[in-house]
Amino acid sequence: MRWISLGALFGGLSVLLGAFGAHSLKAIVTAQKLGAFQTGTQYLGYHALALILLGIVSVQWGAPDNQPLKKSGYFFVAGILMFSGSLYGLTFDGPRFLGPITPLGGLSLMIGWFTFAWTVFKKSKSQSI
Repeated sequence: MRWISLGALFGGLSVLLGAFGAHSLKAIVTAQKLGAFQTGTQYLGYHALALILLGIVSVQWGAPDNQPLKKSGYFFVAGILMFSGSLYGLTFDGPRFLGPITPLGGLSLMIGWFTFAWTVFKKSKSQSI
């Protein structure tokens, strides 16, 4: 998968959604819902950068098919979709079942980070990076 391209796409989307939240959304939703929307947008931006970093590392290692790195990326993407996506849905009074999806998205993001960290740690033990 093209992690750098996907990260750039998510990064641009986070800027777009951040502007929408700051300029349009605050006039139509409660402060609590706006806060949830902003949290989703912040995490989208953070993990867009994580995907870009993941892509850079895989290119630098000459290992675009490195399975642990791919798993990290898939966990990041799933986490973005579940965490940020559910917060966006709840902002606009989406179905209540979205509420329990948010922490599952957060768990997916954490697994992505831990998988990424473990992969880098193992690589650093096998060679100097």
